[in-house]
Amino acid sequence: MIHNDVLRSVRYMLNVDDEAIAAIVRLGDGEATAADVRAFLTRDDDPTYKICSHRIMGCFLDGLIIQRRGRDDAAPRRPPEPVVSNNTVLKKLRVAFSLKEDDLAAMMRAAGFEVSRPELSALFRSPSHNNFRPCGDQFLRNFLKSLTARVRP
Repeated sequence: MIHNDVLRSVRYMLNVDDEAIAAIVRLGDGEATAADVRAFLTRDDDPTYKICSHRIMGCFLDGLIIQRRGRDDAAPRRPPEPVVSNNTVLKKLRVAFSLKEDDLAAMMRAAGFEVSRPELSALFRSPSHNNFRPCGDQFLRNFLKSLTARVRP
């Protein structure tokens, strides 16, 4: 899924403005201004449109975790991931919103997307694991839709 779409969806979910999104990116050790965020959120046929990079998306997700759960000063700072896949987005949103496996299954069921526990756990495995399963765009879209309904009823 395109990072700009994920950013747009989470912005709507949290009901925040461009400056708040930029502040979340800065919490995750990224660099973004409100103007950058506006460029990420515009339509792709607009001349001011900018593609949200893997680095910015990783910093945004890390910043969202810090904003919602607090910073763990005892743990060493982790560098941003070089590539942010759909699985990474799913994992980090799960951590940020403190979702358990049962919560995820119920949310996906509510979105009309039936998923078993083994299928869910396969999405959170390491890519080198035999049972790893890549998260598809449709699954992530349905997850974001369900999470929005849960956070912003």
